Amino acid sequence: MNKTYAVLGLGRYGQAVTKELINSGAEVLAVDINETVVNDLAADIPMCKCADITDPAVFRQLGIDRIDVAIIAMAGDLEASVMAITLCKEAGVGTVIAKCGTEMQKTIFTRVGADQTVFPENESGIRLAKNLLSAGFVDMLELSEDVCMIEIDVKADWIGKTLVDLKLRNKYAINVVAIVAGGEVITAIDPTMPLATDMRLIVIANVKKLEKLYK
Repeated sequence: MNKTYAVLGLGRYGQAVTKELINSGAEVLAVDINETVVNDLAADIPMCKCADITDPAVFRQLGIDRIDVAIIAMAGDLEASVMAITLCKEAGVGTVIAKCGTEMQKTIFTRVGADQTVFPENESGIRLAKNLLSAGFVDMLELSEDVCMIEIDVKADWIGKTLVDLKLRNKYAINVVAIVAGGEVITAIDPTMPLATDMRLIVIANVKKLEKLYK
């Protein structure tokens, strides 16, 4: 079942997250209190609402209780961010991710219930969206617009097979550069070693071909 998302706050970061999620086919509710911002984005974001998300009544009207993942992208407004995190958790949102600008904000957001915090200078909106959408991806680092390095779980049908057997480069256009096993990162890879459930692969891949891995 596909997850539903809400992005609360449509500054540059919030817009980047929203557009990447939508471009990948996700259902996204985007909300901002600035009517001009909402009107400017309405053509590109199907569910773009102008609302005060610090108002509990408005929260209920927006249907946040039906959202799986909420991204709070208003680090510039501490009070609004805290209220939004609190209301999301009270509404039963499974995962609440909060954008923060300082370590103090990170501490505060975590204490009021944020499941994850991100710093825009370290975690681009596009990267966050790709991580949310990519089932089986442990982490992703963008090397360029087209190429990324990702850490992925070993798929069930790969267990017991070797890299020679799997031919991942030919099938998925990915190159395995390391294997994580037993808490160690192995860079001197033996391509004839069978893969196990407790292993993860660090690979370099073409961003446009990532979805092919988990279809």
